[in-house]
This record gives sequence, C-alpha cells and structure tokens, in this order.
Amino acid sequence: MSRKALVGNVTAMLADADFLVSERCAVRPKSFDVAARRGEDLLLVKVLGNVDAFDRATGAEMRRLGEYLSATPILVGMRTRDEDIKPGVVYFRHGVPAIHPDTLYDLLIEEVPPLIYAAPGGLYVNIDGDTVADERRERGWSLGRLAEELGVSRRTVAKYEDGMNASVEVAVELEDLFDRPFSDPVRVMEGAEEVREADPTPEPPEVDPDDEHVYGVLSRAGFAVHPTQRAPFTAVGEDEAEPRVEFTLLTGHSPFTRTAQKRAKLMGSLGRVTGTRAVYFTEGDDEPKEETVDGTAIVTMVELSRADDPERIRELIRERSDEPAEA
Repeated sequence: MSRKALVGNVTAMLADADFLVSERCAVRPKSFDVAARRGEDLLLVKVLGNVDAFDRATGAEMRRLGEYLSATPILVGMRTRDEDIKPGVVYFRHGVPAIHPDTLYDLLIEEVPPLIYAAPGGLYVNIDGDTVADERRERGWSLGRLAEELGVSRRTVAKYEDGMNASVEVAVELEDLFDRPFSDPVRVMEGAEEVREADPTPEPPEVDPDDEHVYGVLSRAGFAVHPTQRAPFTAVGEDEAEPRVEFTLLTGHSPFTRTAQKRAKLMGSLGRVTGTRAVYFTEGDDEPKEETVDGTAIVTMVELSRADDPERIRELIRERSDEPAEA
C-alpha cells in the first residue's frame, strides 16, 4: 500500500470514529500528517509505511508539540526494516507510540485498547501486581511456590507484585494458573507513558533570526513563544498574560506568497482542530491583501510594529482569526 493510500485510510478511520480531522499537512516541513480531536482527546498523527523512517528530530518535535497543545503524538505504520508491525502491539520510536492501522481501528472504533508493548528483549504486558498478590495469598501460595510455577525467581515474583511488567509468556502463564486476566491496557491515548522509556520533553530548537522580531513582540504581548522546527507553523504561543483565558496561537511568518497562503489555510484547519487561533505575519505590505485566510488572521509586520499596545495585537488576532472551538 502506498503511503498516500495509507494516510487516506487512517484519516477515514479517524472520521469514522467521530474525530474532527484537519486537512492533511501537504506543505513542508511537516512533523505530523493530520491533527484529530474527539472531545478532550487530541491526536497528532504521523503515518509511515516503515516506522524506522521516523527520525529522532521528528520524534522530538512531535513530543514538544504534544506538550504545548496537550495532544498525544501517535505514529501509525505497517512495518520496520526487519519485520511487520504486529497488530495489537504498541511499539515506540523516539518516545512516540507506534501502532499498526488495525490496532488503531481496534482502539478507536471497537474501543479495545492494546495489551502488549514492545521493548528491548521482547514483548511485554502491564500486569496488576496487587491482584497477583491477592490471588497468590488467597490460594495460600508463597512467593517461592508461585516462582516455581512460573519458572522465575522468588525476587522476580516480588517485583511483579510491586508493579514490574511481565513478558507475554509469563502473563499467559499467570492467567492459565489463576484462570483470570491480569493484564492492564496500554493507554495509547495518553502517550503510553506508563510503559515507554523516553527522556523528558526535548529542548526546543534555536530561534530563527528572521523570526526574532515577531517573537519579541509576542513576548511583550504576554505570550510564551515556543519555536518549532518541522511543523507546518513556525511557533506555538501560549498566553501568559491571561492564563485563565484560552488564547494559544499557531504562528507563521514570511512574505505573503502563494505558498504562504496555502500554509495559512492549513494553519486555519489545524487551529479549528487543536482549539487554537492561527495567525500569519507577512512581510512587504503596509496592510494585508487579505485579513483572513480560512480562519487564519493575516497581520503585516508593519501593523505589528505599529501596535505599541500589546492589547492591540490581541485585538487584531481576535478580529481576524476564528474563535477557538471548545473541546
């Protein structure tokens, strides 16, 4: 299956699961392919045939965006270089959960979360250690007796009961012994944080010198500005002046070319899905040729330089951008 067809299938699946789905990110750079929201669940989805093509820089960008936008980054793919991705198993690439399309279907349509995840050394499951301990005691078994039944050490059984995850083989053996399930689902919609091994959120990239003036003005207007590197927008601005008011920005900055217009249109779609406002700052004109492109505010650098009052900048963005949708 071609990557284009795979992206189309994933997008259709999200729509069937009642997600509001953004336009496909068809302009570069693009760390993700679509954003999708259902209620409070916001996903940033990257689709690749071979998930090993997902590099460290893209993983870092998606994780940062997940932090800024309260979203879950997810990678959907069919294979690695060495093997096909197994349905029902959660893999990881640079701290981002990676799953087969069938796993996504089960999760979103059938509402059946995966139970297995891949980690160095094999396939593992979350087990409910408290329940294991309760069942062992109810049978009057010692740690040593259960260890003997499972073919592991007494110390390993103690670790299982303290919350250490188990191999699939051990989990199956436990369920056969006690005739009941012990596995907890992998919470993919929360980034599978309970099982992934990853560093803290990566540091943001350096500010592009061409964007420093824009970011400086936004900072004075009360926004914490987070530059991006591989997103369809150049930065995310978080409102610090009015923390109780939802006023997160997706920003772009360049001369107002046809490509910029296309990017502004995409940003408007992403803004509607992510619950943010989108604003594109343009060079070369005193007044914008268009004040709005598909819900994205267009503000010239001349207008920005004239707006000495930070509130005036906010007014321009409010007047020309779509109101953020409620989750």
